Amino acid sequence: MKIAIAADGRTLDAQVSYRIGSSRYLLIVDSTNDEFDVVSVATDAHSRGAAAGVVVTAIGRGVDAVAAGYCSPGIVSQLENNGIEVLTGIKGTAKEALGIYRSGRTDSEQPASRNSPSSFSVDRDMLKHAIARSARQFTALLPVLLGVVMIVGLFDSFVSREMLLSVFRGNAIADSLFGACLGSLFAGNPINSYVIGGELLKYGISLFAVTTFIVSWVTVGVIQLSAEMAALGRKFALLRNAAGFLMVVPVAMLTVVIVDIVTRWLA
Repeated sequence: MKIAIAADGRTLDAQVSYRIGSSRYLLIVDSTNDEFDVVSVATDAHSRGAAAGVVVTAIGRGVDAVAAGYCSPGIVSQLENNGIEVLTGIKGTAKEALGIYRSGRTDSEQPASRNSPSSFSVDRDMLKHAIARSARQFTALLPVLLGVVMIVGLFDSFVSREMLLSVFRGNAIADSLFGACLGSLFAGNPINSYVIGGELLKYGISLFAVTTFIVSWVTVGVIQLSAEMAALGRKFALLRNAAGFLMVVPVAMLTVVIVDIVTRWLA
């Protein structure tokens, strides 16, 4: 029987990786004689797709089980759908993980040594890690939330209904083009465009105009065009923004049609 152990090193004395997606190596071990091969699954321990690489390697090598500290539900599902057993919650060295795998195979009185995603036990280290990560994400999001609150306040204070209606006159095509131009001139967090779009709808501006505004806000950026040209090249930046602007109105109209169909269907 063969087991793939996500490890931080190239030997059985290496520590089992905390997350399967951050493992640098996969040790393909023959549990009958301890012979193993070393497979490098990622040059960067934090690169995207590392976990998917582990799945591909495990399936390609025909292993019977995979062991790691943690596997996401999606990865577990992919492995189990291919007939591969998944052992999670594993700590210590790869040699110790191999021992856990063997004990689960040979000693029916030790089912607790085999950790699985369906277990209701809570890994305290994993819980602390999740809480800390959530706190960091909330801290990073806090300035955006404060910005949204400020934008709503400024919009209500300085933009009147009469001002908006003098610009958006109810003509679907003209309003859509103006919304596209207005959105193209600005650049910012997409969340802000949703807030402004909601305020525009509240003042009676057509959904066509609001949708073109949001789409152009997200896809076109005249203000940041110079920076984009410096980073990605003049030709690419100009073509991308031009293509984005040309697609704004068709995408907005298609969106409005779909919304109308769904609304009528649900009514």
